[in-house]
Amino acid sequence: MDEILTERSDGILRVELNRPSRKNAMTSAMYIDLADIFNDAARDASTRVVLWHGAGDSFCAGNDIEDFLKNPPGPGESPQARLENAFVDFDKPLVAAVQGAAIGGGTTMLTHCDFVIAGQSAQFRMPFVDLAVVPEFGSSWSVPARIGHLRAAELLLLGSPFDAERAQQLGLVTRIVADQTLLQVASETARQLAAKPAGALQASKRLMKRAVREQIKAAMKAENEEFSRQVRSDEAREALTAFLEKRRPRAA
Repeated sequence: MDEILTERSDGILRVELNRPSRKNAMTSAMYIDLADIFNDAARDASTRVVLWHGAGDSFCAGNDIEDFLKNPPGPGESPQARLENAFVDFDKPLVAAVQGAAIGGGTTMLTHCDFVIAGQSAQFRMPFVDLAVVPEFGSSWSVPARIGHLRAAELLLLGSPFDAERAQQLGLVTRIVADQTLLQVASETARQLAAKPAGALQASKRLMKRAVREQIKAAMKAENEEFSRQVRSDEAREALTAFLEKRRPRAA
């Protein structure tokens, strides 16, 4: 079974994470494939907008921890870094439809979207510290920049879960809709964007990102270096193993 499905229609590339039995958790191979999809879409003149969602009852549960323990990212060109760079350099509109769980990278990847349409069931969490690692996808910069340090500390340091309503209050979600109309509403947003002059649309997004692009790239570089160190630590291996075994980590 393909873990990422794509479909093109009327200038819209629909991208579906397709591991519903694992809540669409990301493997190293999926990060590489998704990066290639975005890079190809950036070069493809017939693609005007990307619509992104998950199969089943969840958007994305972040890293697949089993795969993650076998293939921990390094400080350089890791699969995660490849996707991060694809996001930063992507100048076409990106619309996400989020239902159910959006955990870890499933939340931080959304910070690169231009429209985040959330179903009423959407539940977000960034539990990086609990897993003895650090934030990723530039979120250590972008989340405090968007919502302020104190509210970011609640989400990134405590790892507090939050629902769609709270995400909208914080400016992390564009709008909330009923789960049963989620893909319909997100698709309509994508259609509206695809109908606009493509050159002006992409140039406008580039201008909007110009002031923050370098800060995000710098944050990603620092995160990747720290992440690479932390994920190889004894405390991370214990925290990640405890997560898989559904128990509390043992104290050091």
